[in-house]
Amino acid sequence: MSTPSAPPPCPHLAAHRLSSRPLRFLRRCLRVRPLGRPEIRRDPRELPRCSPCAAAAPSPTSRLYACLSCAAVFCPSHAASHASASAGPGHQIAVDVDRAELFCAACGDQVYDPDFDHAVFLAQSSSLLPSTSTSASPSPSAALRKRRRVDYRAWAPDPAEFALMSSADPTTSASAAAPAGLRGLNNLGNTCFMNSVLQALLHAPPLRNYFLGDRHNRFLCPRRTPVRHRATDADAARVACLACDLDEIYSAAFSGERMPYSPAKFLYSWWQHASNLASYEQQDAHEFFISILDHIHENIKDDQQKSHAQGHGDCCIAHRVFSGILRSDVTCTSCGFTSTTFEPCMDISLDMDTGDNSSFGVANTKPHVRNGERGLAGVNSKVSTLMRCLERFTRSERLDAEQKFFCEHCNERQESLKQMSIRRLPLVSCFHIKRFEHSSVKKVSRKVDHCLQFPFSLDMAPYLSSSILRSRYGNRIFPAEASDADAVSELSSEFEIFAVITHSGKLEAGHYVTYLRLNNHWYKCDDAWVTRVEEHTVRTSQAYMLFYVQKTLYYKACERAATV
Repeated sequence: MSTPSAPPPCPHLAAHRLSSRPLRFLRRCLRVRPLGRPEIRRDPRELPRCSPCAAAAPSPTSRLYACLSCAAVFCPSHAASHASASAGPGHQIAVDVDRAELFCAACGDQVYDPDFDHAVFLAQSSSLLPSTSTSASPSPSAALRKRRRVDYRAWAPDPAEFALMSSADPTTSASAAAPAGLRGLNNLGNTCFMNSVLQALLHAPPLRNYFLGDRHNRFLCPRRTPVRHRATDADAARVACLACDLDEIYSAAFSGERMPYSPAKFLYSWWQHASNLASYEQQDAHEFFISILDHIHENIKDDQQKSHAQGHGDCCIAHRVFSGILRSDVTCTSCGFTSTTFEPCMDISLDMDTGDNSSFGVANTKPHVRNGERGLAGVNSKVSTLMRCLERFTRSERLDAEQKFFCEHCNERQESLKQMSIRRLPLVSCFHIKRFEHSSVKKVSRKVDHCLQFPFSLDMAPYLSSSILRSRYGNRIFPAEASDADAVSELSSEFEIFAVITHSGKLEAGHYVTYLRLNNHWYKCDDAWVTRVEEHTVRTSQAYMLFYVQKTLYYKACERAATV
């Protein structure tokens, strides 16, 4: 079978390059969201809408594009009409207002421009720079005190405390029929995507301890959601605080009540933040997960004094739990110069790998015994493993001719090799499996139904930057790496699974279900229905999102409680 060739470059983009100045000037029009996603800079109160859709019955869409020539906003349905109706040239190229991606209205597809990509890269790089401070630098003793860590000691109740807890709330006792916090969520109309993510968040240990420890009190929050009929236009920008609504869900889930709970208030608050998705249509659970963490970060960050370590994942509870740092090394194949960049991530998106190692030119027959995966002998060839997906993610790849990287030593664009690695691990690692494929060549979309095998205990050490660099350069220590506090991670690389979000059905009409691992037993959360299942049921499901938590948690030793 011949390998499909790359699509030809867009002629409209080529014409736009000749008639306009380079797209690198758009850098001042870009901003980076707190979670590292670039978008077009605009007023927070401004809500872009498609002009043709506003005249007729508006249809909700997740994509809006702004023309680079006239700044008109349109949706994919009216892209071709805008390109053909505009008299002057250059109206074919637009930019996605929420994702900062170029789009050709005439071709109806995304396009790539190296100058625009460089502008996005510079915007993301500037957002990662630590904020400057006018205060004096801390003394060496103070810096050493901040780095000191103490081991976590689990609290074991004595007989009197255990009897008091059992009498106060039967759901917290070891003999209870179901673990604490296990409560179904009612489907409010195609909201299984929301219920599945909420179940995973409710049982993420660091996030659960944060809210149950009253670290965010909805009754004391300055952004507390006002009563709906008392809300005015003046406070419309601060009506919804997702952290307060999530705190209310935690209280309801761990109250001991077993009747299903309706998260209608949380859904309404999310609609206020993501107005373009305010509908009863099915949404993607992964995009909802990123959106929730994004807005929780914004709510908590706005009400607290901004941390100096904001770019390092310590600015809010969302970053402290889910934020990690990826390392990208791009090496020039001509002179060997390596350009290294770092970017924050809230999850890792992995491509499905059915084990056909010949496509990568590498033979890998070694079993993944270190992570407890079972052998694949006699299993259908359409089976992926999480370990092979991670190996594919951290494997070097050759960038194509259209993605030539500008080498500072050669002073020209050269072919290069790119390799990703994990610089710092989060407390909770979320792996997003790319089951939905969209082909720009064939203009079709499909769902990948391959089975994914994943271990319950996961060792992330082989995919850390330190391990990747050691395999590349040996045991040599470079000064830049030795002085980098984040390069040598003090946190544990051993993880345990606690939640799996699955997707069943087709691309257009599917259903999300969450499997929770509580007290070493598995429970299936299917909206309002919660049932106990066997381990085999979880292993044979179509995993879409996997949640792992570190086996060992470390706490910083400090004189007073840190403000979170």
